[in-house]
Amino acid sequence: MRAQALHGHLDALLLAVLEQGAQHGYAIIEALRARSGGTLDLPTGTIYPALRRLERAGLVAGTWSTVNGRERRTYQLTDAGSRALAGERAGWREFSATVGRFLGPAEPPATPA
Repeated sequence: MRAQALHGHLDALLLAVLEQGAQHGYAIIEALRARSGGTLDLPTGTIYPALRRLERAGLVAGTWSTVNGRERRTYQLTDAGSRALAGERAGWREFSATVGRFLGPAEPPATPA
């Protein structure tokens, strides 16, 4: 799946991944790939700018740590991020139900009375 297809949904997906606990960027990419069955195989050039945007918005908090001599940034969901995720989920339910009325199983044509 291309990143353009996720326009408007990537932030919510990242927040949902971080709901499971703090993770560094590569682990977030791997979680997206694993939870989507490989469908979401997004490049770092898509994920890291989104994480920085979420951090600037106060929805995630990032901290630097050193692991095996390498610096890495770990991200975790903030309280504001949890609230934003709840709002995203409510919006998604409404959106998918509405679109499902059009793209769901086709109803048989009405027969004239």
